[in-house]
Amino acid sequence: MGKLLAPRIIATLATTVGLAVLPPAQAHAGAIGSTPVTGFDYQVGGVTMKVPTGCMFTHIVRGEGKKITYQNAGVDCAGFCNWRIDFTYADTDNKTYRTSRGRTHTECEIHPMRDNAPQTLPRYGKACAHINVNGVRRVSQCHHITK
Repeated sequence: MGKLLAPRIIATLATTVGLAVLPPAQAHAGAIGSTPVTGFDYQVGGVTMKVPTGCMFTHIVRGEGKKITYQNAGVDCAGFCNWRIDFTYADTDNKTYRTSRGRTHTECEIHPMRDNAPQTLPRYGKACAHINVNGVRRVSQCHHITK
């Protein structure tokens, strides 16, 4: 049995040594996270709208280092009128230095969603998405952008 393990160990060492001399691959990163929406009521034109508990607000970020190549956020349920999705960026001291404010959608929508343009951030920290309904921030979801 010892004779069978020896060739495997040598092959593993050779593979490990071979990998050690390869140049590092480009690092690509991505994050996806969801935050539950706490149910709430709000008024639209005298009508009470109800957003149920159990909806999820999902935020996706893809990129490399401080470069964001894709970013999207949305909610997986209906009942959103007068909504807006904003993206914010904060440094490692949690100070917001950039906001990408979405347009306010006065129509009611099922599954409101927004993409944001690719960009390179000036600092490490965090990228967040926020959904506002009737001018009130209802839920946020963030990802840390680190080295």
